[in-house]
Amino acid sequence: MKKFLCLLLCLLTLLSFSACKSSSAGSRGSLVGGESGASAADSDKKVKIVTTIFPPYDFARQIAKDRVEITMLIKPGSESHTYEPTLSDIAAIQNCDLFIYVGGQTDAWVQKILSGNKNKNRREISLLSVVKTYKEEIREGMTAEHHDDDSNKPETDEHVWTSPFNAMEITKVISETLCDKDSKNTAFYTENKDRFLEKLQLLNKDFESAVKSAKRKTLVFADRFPFRYFTEQYGLKYYAALPGCSSDTEPTLNSVQYLLNVVKSEKIPVVLYIEFSKATVADKISSITGAKKRQFHSCHNVSPEDFSDGVTYIDLMRQNLAVLKEALN
Repeated sequence: MKKFLCLLLCLLTLLSFSACKSSSAGSRGSLVGGESGASAADSDKKVKIVTTIFPPYDFARQIAKDRVEITMLIKPGSESHTYEPTLSDIAAIQNCDLFIYVGGQTDAWVQKILSGNKNKNRREISLLSVVKTYKEEIREGMTAEHHDDDSNKPETDEHVWTSPFNAMEITKVISETLCDKDSKNTAFYTENKDRFLEKLQLLNKDFESAVKSAKRKTLVFADRFPFRYFTEQYGLKYYAALPGCSSDTEPTLNSVQYLLNVVKSEKIPVVLYIEFSKATVADKISSITGAKKRQFHSCHNVSPEDFSDGVTYIDLMRQNLAVLKEALN
């Protein structure tokens, strides 16, 4: 009997360890909704959402809370422009109920996966199909200011979410799709969507007010430039070291000199750089001109620490609002 009890205890311990290990592996790179006591059966009933990047991931969780299971493919802190899907990522896309991706050149790999998997129950949202898009604009002072052939023509600027107005439109589409997929939770999704839209509308008004009362309307980005939609929405003039999210890692000396001249001649008080940047150009311009350097977050991805802390799109854009006020005054 003692041997039997001992063997039984060992078996139960092994099963418990196996379950914990399985649970830990399943949560990698994702935020899974639901209460800690939910059973596997309960989890299976939830709508499964997969997003490539952070903004739609955050919009979806603001709408759905714990009623769905949400997975973000690109790990916090990772560079989305060099991302390549793993086999588990592909399986997640193939088996989800709603897949949200950007739809531009950066994630051209998506079409191969979708065309090879005809999941009739899966809905798909491409961010670029939801809002009006722009091409990556090439201006004087940028590295790629001259294009002589079709292969070098600017691509569609993919960073549509940097405009709070576009964020509202994307949120509405996500909410409508969720309500269609999971009608029993329509009231819940709609209420959360409306609350989130109110926050976005207030954010938009605060940006408008900041720009309207500012001393200047010019921003200098000593870095790549993923803010075309933001600057278009608020009527801001800008200069940047590199167009869009250029694959170039460093601008030319001519581009840096051009930005230096702009900062000096227009007495620009702040030069900007984006998240995960080494900010070497911003450092150089700051040291020569005395302008301060500040981070302006594109919200493309977040750090592991921010992800763990539950930082939201609204949080990051509120940080940008504070930086904008300093940069324009």
